[in-house]
Amino acid sequence: MQALQPRFLRVPLSDAQLAADLLLPAAAQGLVVFVHGSGSSRLSPRNQQVARYFSERGLATLLFDLLTEPEQRIDEVTRELRFDIPLLGRRILGVIDWLARDAELAHLRLGLFGASTGAAAALIAAAQRPQAIQAVVSRGGRTDLAEQARGQVEAPTLQIVGGEDQVVLRLNRETSRQLHCTQQLQVIAGASHLFEEPGAMDAVARLAGDWFERYLSAPEE
Repeated sequence: MQALQPRFLRVPLSDAQLAADLLLPAAAQGLVVFVHGSGSSRLSPRNQQVARYFSERGLATLLFDLLTEPEQRIDEVTRELRFDIPLLGRRILGVIDWLARDAELAHLRLGLFGASTGAAAALIAAAQRPQAIQAVVSRGGRTDLAEQARGQVEAPTLQIVGGEDQVVLRLNRETSRQLHCTQQLQVIAGASHLFEEPGAMDAVARLAGDWFERYLSAPEE
């Protein structure tokens, strides 16, 4: 069977036009919006690998650049925008609101898949759009940077962290104590922060796919 090809989009926001790639399987049961981490982009091979896996499981995916091309060039030098969590959070909210107005995609239940600093921005967005976001997954996420928003998240939240990523594991455990929603913390033994070890990213994809399938599937009548 021929692999599904991504469709390139430009998402118009009030302060930017963001480049995005959409994978939309037939009869998709939900849409996962990827929120990449510091210094990454929608072209990240790790995120693209996971997006293809999700699409094979019937989940639509949207990978988008949080920063415009000029902003990315600035950030490559200063590294300041990738840690501007309020800015990243506003961008995600803009994408969520755009999806709600899109005739083709508005009916799909939404999940957020955040990595590194993007996971904090995903939690902030979930806290501010509780009716729109049905599930959140963090991969090696700096969820601690969401600070007070963590206690306001209603969407079921899964944190996935590598067993060798001791700093982020400690921070994720702290976030678990702050969350009041349905939640899990899954530790992948032997994996480091980027999950580059053999089989580690496959394990991330399976855990995240199970979580999104559970919470993005349309509720039974």
